[in-house]
Amino acid sequence: MITITFNGAVNVDNIDLYDQIFNGNRHNPNGCQVRGTFFVSHKYTNYAAVQELHRKGHEIAVFSITHKDDPQYWSSGSYDDWLAEMAGGRLILERFANLTDASIIGVRAPYLRVGGNKQFEMMADQYFVYDASITAPLGRVPIWPYTLYFRMPHKCNGNAHNCPSRSHPVWEMVMNELDRRDDPTFDESLPGCHVVDSCSNIQTGEQFGRLLRHNFNRHYNTNRAPLGLHFHASWLKSKKEFRDELIKFIEEMLEKNDVYFVSLLQVIQWMQNPTELSSLRDFQEWKQEKCDVKGQPYCSLPNACPLTTRELPGETLRLFTCTECPNNYPWILDPTGEGFNFKK
Repeated sequence: MITITFNGAVNVDNIDLYDQIFNGNRHNPNGCQVRGTFFVSHKYTNYAAVQELHRKGHEIAVFSITHKDDPQYWSSGSYDDWLAEMAGGRLILERFANLTDASIIGVRAPYLRVGGNKQFEMMADQYFVYDASITAPLGRVPIWPYTLYFRMPHKCNGNAHNCPSRSHPVWEMVMNELDRRDDPTFDESLPGCHVVDSCSNIQTGEQFGRLLRHNFNRHYNTNRAPLGLHFHASWLKSKKEFRDELIKFIEEMLEKNDVYFVSLLQVIQWMQNPTELSSLRDFQEWKQEKCDVKGQPYCSLPNACPLTTRELPGETLRLFTCTECPNNYPWILDPTGEGFNFKK
């Protein structure tokens, strides 16, 4: 299983990229289109575009409302901070991207700054199923996703200085660090990188291609833990050769007949009901109604609502949505944009 995830706002800067990667013509061995998971942050997001990604069967998850660039805010966030950011972010997505099927079950912390037990208590209370922010250091074999009922099977790594220390009924879709050495048989060890764009030595499409194939083999030839490829769209757009190389890799993998590009939710579905390769083409959880989606977007001309909020004085922000415009720009204490202030 290979998971492709994107972090950040979905808008005119990256919709074309997503259309190229997930063009509807690339199918897993079971006949279903390849899938991605989008961790959406709120500001500058076009909710009509999110609605279209969801219609096509991609997974939508939460990356916070404010995406504040103060790492301490996340690491030391209170229960109420995490509640406002993540449950509020889900409410905004459900309301303005018209997602009514309770499918938003995942969270990723900005800057991968995990919020310790407070974050996971909030997630359990709000019925979030998984977090995808904890990184596992590069080891001899990669690590499978795990639940936080028990102790983490690896050291608390990277930005996540505040890993959970108690039991929580939440899955951790762990981010295995990628080995970014150009020639793993020869080069001395380099620290791994958990998001592809943080592999700062990758400068050319050729190097990127080697990174993808080498890390695929690392997973495929050992314990077959899912391979996570995590991106910010701007990195893939910074050089056309990066995008072309990713598409080439996807097409090459699909020829193998035993590699599936799935969402993080689909990984959990398989882990909860492990199914042999020979029967995987008929695995029902992966063949549900959005297997091979055709047809037109829900709305071709979304409302472009110019909105303000007291919390962002002086800013007028456009909210693109297929639903009605709210009174105010939705923000952390007023996620529905109706002007109610949620007191902390």
